[in-house]
Amino acid sequence: MEAQAQGLLETEPLQGRDEDAVASADFSSMLSEEEKEELKAELVQLEDEITTLRQVLSAKERHLVEIKQKLGMNLMNELKQNFSKSWHDVQTSTAYKKTHETLSHAGQKATAAFSNVGTAISKKFGDMSYSIRHSISMPAMRRK
Repeated sequence: MEAQAQGLLETEPLQGRDEDAVASADFSSMLSEEEKEELKAELVQLEDEITTLRQVLSAKERHLVEIKQKLGMNLMNELKQNFSKSWHDVQTSTAYKKTHETLSHAGQKATAAFSNVGTAISKKFGDMSYSIRHSISMPAMRRK
């Protein structure tokens, strides 16, 4: 019984099948006419409050747009600001810093490796060029 009583006191919102169970239940036969009238009055009051809140929210949103227009803020500026902030957040993140450091180090190693390969190729071509010039200038070596 305690578990059942605790279930009635839960503060979590209803989830999927709970909503279906509540929606399909017919409590009207358990209520007196007076309770039904009170609930109907409460329902009307809640609907009126919701309508009022929607109107207030709409008015506040219009006022927000007016203020932004007066300040020269528009959608493009907001997007730029959001992008700049997001990019700054990315750049200051630990993951970005580590990745940047790793890629930078890898780039330095790759540059050094390409430089070494380029030097070796240049040296080989230099040796081949010397060998060709030397064999052209020494006819006796060509005949052998």
